[in-house]
Formats: sequence, structure tokens, C-alpha cells
Amino acid sequence: MSETHPRPAPEPESEVSASRGVANAEEARRWCRERAIEDIECIVPDQAGVARGKLMPTEKFFAEKPMTLPAAIFTQTITGDYPERDEEEYSESITDGDLIFRPDFSTFAVVPWASDPTAHVLHDAFHRDGRPVEVSPRRVLQRVVQLYKDAGLRPVVAPELEFFLVKPNLDPDYPLEPPVGRSGRTERARQAYSISAVNEFEALFDDIYEFSEAQGLEIDTLAHEAGTAQMEINLRHGDPVELADQVFLFKRTIREAALRHEMYATFMAKPIAEEPGSAMHIHHSVVSMETGENVFSDAEGGATKEFLYYIAGLQTYIPRAMAMMAPFVNSYRRITPHTSAPINMRWGYDNRTVGLRVPLSDAASRRVENRVPSSDANPYLAIAASLACGYLGLVNKLEPDAPVEGTGYNAPFTLPRSILDACRLLENTPELVDIFGRPFVRIYRGIKETEYETFMGVISPWEREYLLLSV
Repeated sequence: MSETHPRPAPEPESEVSASRGVANAEEARRWCRERAIEDIECIVPDQAGVARGKLMPTEKFFAEKPMTLPAAIFTQTITGDYPERDEEEYSESITDGDLIFRPDFSTFAVVPWASDPTAHVLHDAFHRDGRPVEVSPRRVLQRVVQLYKDAGLRPVVAPELEFFLVKPNLDPDYPLEPPVGRSGRTERARQAYSISAVNEFEALFDDIYEFSEAQGLEIDTLAHEAGTAQMEINLRHGDPVELADQVFLFKRTIREAALRHEMYATFMAKPIAEEPGSAMHIHHSVVSMETGENVFSDAEGGATKEFLYYIAGLQTYIPRAMAMMAPFVNSYRRITPHTSAPINMRWGYDNRTVGLRVPLSDAASRRVENRVPSSDANPYLAIAASLACGYLGLVNKLEPDAPVEGTGYNAPFTLPRSILDACRLLENTPELVDIFGRPFVRIYRGIKETEYETFMGVISPWEREYLLLSV
């Protein structure tokens, strides 16, 4: 569900800019001097989409050699554990040697919530011999985008990010509750698209907009979603790496703004049992680098065979790449019938009950919306996986089934039901392994298996409620 839908069309002037920061170290030094920047957060997105890295004084950032961090940064689980390592992983992980991290100066921006003048910059990972680290999530996405470029194509994406606002919760044994708004009351009913419900948190959203503007992050629309105190932010369409950067930074921004107002913002896929889940829908279109036209539409404004190939690729491969779009045990609690979440990979025109929706649009804006990813996904990996699936449909000229005209919930449940099932499907799909690289797939599977074993060490209230005295 969404209030409005971004238009991934080939009009460059309406796309997000890929250069909100600076071009090189000299410009960065001048940029920091003009703003009296004292410290720089050197950030690396890990496999879970968590910001890792170091905080450096500005002088040290520009005077020192490139930042180094242990290779284990890309094998850490969400609980801080590590899977067992084997010799098929990238070599530095065996000895936990250092990787080299170099800043992407185009991502330089201020940290608007910091108490002292601070900037942040995203970093890319390299081996000591200069090769990119292929298991880095940002690199995984860059590789997929390069596949399109090699074929003379430019992928365009537009993410929609859902999240819940909740009261601070210091005890994980207690369920989450909606926060108190400016009226002094909490929401007790679902308020989809309600302007007054959004206005309950006006001061928070003012901060989100202010923080976003300071960082060069562009919000297209904001709406109240179907859940209690559930919100959605739509981003403008553009380059996949740029949009993944924006989603990554938006999550951090929204959390920080919420803390200022004594509430949490959570991107868990299913944080509250009786409420809908939170998704990260991804809109796709593809532009010809030669003509600048959307390849999904022909000269007469009709759908092309490439459009159908793309849909078929998403249908065929999303279930096999779902581990990268629904990465945690909790992610699969969202994928249930009649909850605005898809349960299969059927497709349809303006149909929100299927996994692939073709929104109403003109020919230039023809696109397909992948409704499977959850908001807890690492945006680099979710976008990379979705683009890879569509790409395989294009190059293999796959054919989709017929579009669904009624509800898709009556069709069979065909998506994986657990993270372990999803990981097995990913590892046993050679086409996807070739695109992402076997080292990444093995490391990712190991992380998810380790997280699952940690989860299995926790006894749930359901087990105590129904098994304690009954079995």
C-alpha cells in the first residue's frame, strides 16, 4: 500500500543527483574547512545494512593513509557472532587480516544531529592488492549495475520504505506499543493515508525533512501506512547505487530523528503481531544508453517484449534470491495472506495482491514494482537481487504467465517460508551464484545459518503458553 508511486522514467532532470557530495579529496578538504568540520564518520555498510567504521578527526582523515578494518566486518552476524570460516571464502577472512577502505567522496555530507560539526562519508572495500572486495554489499550492487551497462542499459529504481514508530522499549520480552502523538494520545485504530495521523508527529517529520535536506537526501512523498503509527517514505527514482545509499542513510536519519522525540523508529519486517508488516517495495525501469528511452515501452507507447522478459525474470528468480530481500527470521512473519504482502510471484496491472505490480503510468514511466522485499533488508543487496532477477529475464528472454485480474491471494503460496529455505534456493541457483559470486553466497549463507541457530536458542512465549503443561 502506498500513497503515491515514484516514476522511474528516463527524465534525467527529475532523478536524484549522483553527486550530492564532492568530487575528490581536495574538494572534500575545502568543503570541511568551510563548515568547520571537526570529525568525520567513515562508514561501511555491512551484510545486514548496519553502519560500521571509524570516527576520525578531520585532520587525521586527510593526513593518514586509507582506513583499514578487519575482513571480518563482512562476516559478522546481526548478533555480533561469526560463522565458521572455510578456505573457499575470501582469503583475508581466514586470518582476519585488514582490508583497505577508500572514501566515495560523492557521498560526503554533514551529520545534522551531531553535537559537534561532523561529516560522514561512505567507503568501498579493497584487498591489499587493489582488487575490490566482491563480498561487500555495495560492491555486489555495483557489479549488477555493470552487467546492465555492458548490455547498453541503465537500470532505474525507486524504493518505498515503510517503518513503524513505537514507544521506547527497554525490555524485549514486552510487545511494542504505538507512541504518544502531539494530542497526548496514542493511535488505537489503523489510519491509512490519514493526514491528521501524520500531523500527530509533525515535529518529528519536520526534523526528518531538515536532516534529509542537510544530507542531500530527497524525499518524494510521505504517507501514513495501514498499520498503527506505520509510515512510508517514497524516494525519487534514479541510479541504483545512489538510491541504495539514500535508503541506507534514510534509515539512520529516521532513527536519529525519532530518538530526539523520545520514540523508536523500527524497520523490522513484522514488529507487532497484529499489525501489517513493513516492506521496501522497489520500482524498476530500464533505459537504453543509446537512445535514452525506456525499453519497456515501444514507439507507439505499448509494452515491449523486453518488459515481459523482465517480469518473467522477476517471477522466475525472486523466490531464489529472496534471502537477500527477506534476510531475517522475522522477515518471513510478514509474508502471510491477506496482509498486503505477497505470497507468490504472480503479476498484474495495478494489483497489490500479487508479488509484481505494474502501476498505472504513461509509456515513458512504464515500470514494474517488486513488492517482496521487506524493510529490514540491506538496500544494496535487495536492489542488487531484484535487478539481477530482471536482468536474467532480459538476457534469457523468459516468458511470463498471464497477468492476474482478481486476487492473487487465491493462487498457491510459492515463496520460501523461512530464511534457511531461501538460502538453500540461492546457493543452488547457478545463474545467481555466477552474478553475485560464490564467496559472497557462501559467506551470506553462513551468516544466516548462524543467526538462525542463535534464534533457535530462544524459547518463545508461544511455546510456554501452549506446550508447557499440554505435552
